[in-house]
Amino acid sequence: MLRAIGDVFRTIGSAIATVVTLPFRLVAKLFGGASNTASRGGRRA
Repeated sequence: MLRAIGDVFRTIGSAIATVVTLPFRLVAKLFGGASNTASRGGRRA
């Protein structure tokens, strides 16, 4: 019984962690892509 409750909390926790970290990952990807493009001299180069 306690194991099942722990599994539920673990599942909920991982779902919350995914939702919370998703915007930060998107922002990091956006800025990472922008810095890579700038270091290469732009797309037209």
